Amino acid sequence: MQTDETIDRYFYITGWICIAIFAALAAVIGVCGTQILTKVPPCPLHAYTGYYCPGCGGTRATFALLHGHLIRSFVLHPFVPYTAVFGGWFMLSQTLQRIRPRQAAHRNALQAIIYVACTCHYVVNCIVKNMLILFCGIHLLK
Repeated sequence: MQTDETIDRYFYITGWICIAIFAALAAVIGVCGTQILTKVPPCPLHAYTGYYCPGCGGTRATFALLHGHLIRSFVLHPFVPYTAVFGGWFMLSQTLQRIRPRQAAHRNALQAIIYVACTCHYVVNCIVKNMLILFCGIHLLK
């Protein structure tokens, strides 16, 4: 059975891998510009149904965030800036914990709240975008 320490270590390593990937992505955007978005394939669900999947807009939101457009990133997919903020917080707290280890490692109740809020953001984003299409004819990702 995995302990909380083991799981935190896996998340910490994954966090550094994600930071490296996004740093490489930022470098590619710096060299290639935003025309790289034309190389990203469209969402199959959206292509066939006209409705958005829960992940639709994530790539554009990431590019917007990397260009410093926080509000546009939030409109395209709120999960991206949310992940950047709380992922950064997680990485900072884990790094500080590794520099100054605590005597008694305890599970932070705030972590559970953050995970639930993250899931709610993800689901609500999908529902709201599809309701805007269905009832108002508004496509936020176009």
